[in-house]
Amino acid sequence: MKKPLASIPINEKLALLIGILGLMAAFAGNPYSGYSVNLDTKELAMIVQKEVDHVAPAELADWIIQGRSDYRLIDLRSAAEFSQYHIPTAENVPVSQLSGYSLGRNEKVVLYSEGGIHSAQGWFLLRAEGYRGVYILRGGLDEWKDQVIYPSLPANADAAQTAAFEKMKEVSRHFGGAPRAAGREPTQIATPAMPRLETPAAVPVPPVPQKKKKEGC
Repeated sequence: MKKPLASIPINEKLALLIGILGLMAAFAGNPYSGYSVNLDTKELAMIVQKEVDHVAPAELADWIIQGRSDYRLIDLRSAAEFSQYHIPTAENVPVSQLSGYSLGRNEKVVLYSEGGIHSAQGWFLLRAEGYRGVYILRGGLDEWKDQVIYPSLPANADAAQTAAFEKMKEVSRHFGGAPRAAGREPTQIATPAMPRLETPAAVPVPPVPQKKKKEGC
């Protein structure tokens, strides 16, 4: 019996998409003049399915709070969606413009989209072009909102889950979010506004004493 598409886990959907993209690349030819790749699509699909090249939303949030600069975060959605809300530090690069974008081949690149499908397309494209440090934000922006912006405590949570939720409450507030009470869903979730960063007050600089000019010779 076939699974309904909606019931298939996101990592299985991404793995399936990688396989489809690989077949399309093999049979449709190469859209880039003078460009050829040799891909093991089964290996790539397995990487996606096992989430080897995935970054968890909480992990990414920790990187941002730490102020780490050893990665590039790429938002693959439209410019309009990006302007409405995006994860801090993200660069807006639609999938159609990803090829040829200024990314270093030795850089760690984290891709995200709304739910993850476009991220899989971008991941496949960059891997095909020889980038090895490419990652996907697990669950995309949907999971970022659920785990970072609006974290919730599961009903009948154990001590470990409660401790993790207490930590995520502080993370959520850092990003302008609102933690949810146990077992309750918000009646209406508005797209969260980006948190405002306060500009540090200017520190007065004491004047440099001027030497008095000697009068006469």
